Amino acid sequence: MPEPKKEKVKTYSRLLEEVSQELAIRRPLYLKLEELLGGNKKVVAFFTSFRYPVIIEDEDAHMLEEVLQNTDLDGKELVLLISSPGGDALAAERIVNICRSFSSDKFSVIVPKMAKSAATMVCFGAHEIRMSKTSELGPIDPQISVEDERGNIIKYQAAHEILESYNELMRKANTTNG
Repeated sequence: MPEPKKEKVKTYSRLLEEVSQELAIRRPLYLKLEELLGGNKKVVAFFTSFRYPVIIEDEDAHMLEEVLQNTDLDGKELVLLISSPGGDALAAERIVNICRSFSSDKFSVIVPKMAKSAATMVCFGAHEIRMSKTSELGPIDPQISVEDERGNIIKYQAAHEILESYNELMRKANTTNG
């Protein structure tokens, strides 16, 4: 009787590891991917949540740079496994520059699911983009942060919405009498 209970605990523990995406689950998969890609590659994952308001921001660029400083690339090509809804365009540019500076001759990206907006920009900065038949790149949609009086970001607004609003106000101002 104690044996089935022990197996249930083991199964539940493994499920929790998978849900929390623990390194013990992911590391063998990354090593296998490096092997399948040809051996002279180093896979580094960069995922952000698709639940608002998680976005690519400058702190992500700092974090990725620190990860790469502590990763033995030793002449290997960097392969960035990326999945993100996007974020700050300047952070995306920094991530591209960081990836290029730490990779041997070039760096490539793999998009297992989606790379939208600023994540698409990171992909466009790579020398090669690998995707499955169901992977997606998205439109580049710059966002402008709106802050409260204390400087805290309270929301993001699409830049095209601000431009459309401005153009509409200018049109009304030019066509209104008085």
